[in-house]
Amino acid sequence: MIDGERAQNADRSPNPDLVPTHRGTPMPDYVNAWVSTQRWFGNKGRMPALRSIGHFPLPSAEAGVSIRVDLVLDTASLGLTLYQLPTTERVGELPGATNALITVRKPGSDHARFIYDAAYDPAFAAALLAFMERQGVSSTTTAPSTDRSAANARGEDLRPGSAATSTDLVASSRVLSGEQSNTSIIVQRVDATGAPTTPIICKVFRIIHAGENPDVTVQAALANAGSGRIPLPFGAVLGQWDDPAEPGSRAVGHLAFAQEFLPGAPDAWRTALVAAASGSDFTGPSFRLGQATAEVHQDLGRALPTLDATPAVIAEEMAKMRLRCSLTLREVPVLARHRDAIEAVFARAETAAWPRLQRIHGDFHLGQVLDVQGRGWVLLDFEGEPLRTLRERTRPDIPLRDVAGMLRSFSYVSGAMMATAGPTADTLPSISDWAAACRRAFLDGYAERSGIELADQSALLDAFELDKALYEAVYETRNRPTWLPIPLAAIERLVGGSR
Repeated sequence: MIDGERAQNADRSPNPDLVPTHRGTPMPDYVNAWVSTQRWFGNKGRMPALRSIGHFPLPSAEAGVSIRVDLVLDTASLGLTLYQLPTTERVGELPGATNALITVRKPGSDHARFIYDAAYDPAFAAALLAFMERQGVSSTTTAPSTDRSAANARGEDLRPGSAATSTDLVASSRVLSGEQSNTSIIVQRVDATGAPTTPIICKVFRIIHAGENPDVTVQAALANAGSGRIPLPFGAVLGQWDDPAEPGSRAVGHLAFAQEFLPGAPDAWRTALVAAASGSDFTGPSFRLGQATAEVHQDLGRALPTLDATPAVIAEEMAKMRLRCSLTLREVPVLARHRDAIEAVFARAETAAWPRLQRIHGDFHLGQVLDVQGRGWVLLDFEGEPLRTLRERTRPDIPLRDVAGMLRSFSYVSGAMMATAGPTADTLPSISDWAAACRRAFLDGYAERSGIELADQSALLDAFELDKALYEAVYETRNRPTWLPIPLAAIERLVGGSR
């Protein structure tokens, strides 16, 4: 495969002192160059120095195609980021896949081999889903005198009550564009008669972390609990490799996750924007979204472990909140005048009655919800806040964090319209009123289904919404300064004691 030929000058690295401490096979220069151009590559602007610390094959049902998955460590990055690099090697060109071509080995000869990013190859999609269904095991271990490369993977069938492998065949596959840290493949399969079956979206995790991915474990738990508020999971791949951070130990983590794909279902962000632009009432859908959110929280509370909100737990959560605030005030100096008022909001939350902690969505907003015909609201992407560590994202948390996230999302609908459309002063109140009505309806729906009196939780809810708005202020300062007034308005409102 891609490291089957001797790499020339593959050890050149901006951080050469790190290289000798990490075993593994140096990747060829053309692999480093190709990876540096990918959206999922995290160390933008620098050339990686990749070493394969483990690999394994996937059986291919297509003649002339071999599949290999490498786990490659970027020794040029400060965090020594670990990436997943699946490739297919073909004896002939793959039509329509020029953009996915990594290199051609021995070009122009009878032994030419075309190396592709496997995500764009239907043979890989078929092999990956079959591997999940079989719950197979794939491994490769080589141990030359100067190197060691070991990895293995296990397929997981996550369909509730599934007992047998299907005979469905992959008819086509395509990659979704625009993703940053993962690559999602839409797979259309057909049954034995050639009739299309339910399409599947397979998410290949490009940046690999030790530990179970919450998107996999949370949705599997919800499916087993009988929830109809998520796409039905199909399967996953769990990998194991030599841990670069702890020599001599093995790390385990998810490499891929597949679930039902729901084509044609608009997300709530687009639906809400259309409603707001036309001045249409959106309180009914907002109320039902509150109900759906409460249903998912109730199912998660029953399906996964919870944690008592002890004084130590509360103190730890508030300490993290205050630290994030401190960092925000440094980066957004205009907020410094609110320092005391922000602390007052946090202090009220710290002395409030906290509910038990449980697993939550963790990054909840209108873009994470689909409006599915016949099913209503369906929640997506349970990976949690991307900037949090995997350990933080898999710990029990306060359900009100999700509630606060959705409240902020409704405010962003009106804020986005103001920022992009530039409405006149006469229309500003109506847009703000629209968002306020949606927020109230969402809270009413959540309270109705959960049985929680949110008025009794106002101190906590204010603190979590303020924490989210502070995060938004940093993001907008760095990425969209013209949108900074959106979180600033929320902060002003929350520290002013009104909702």
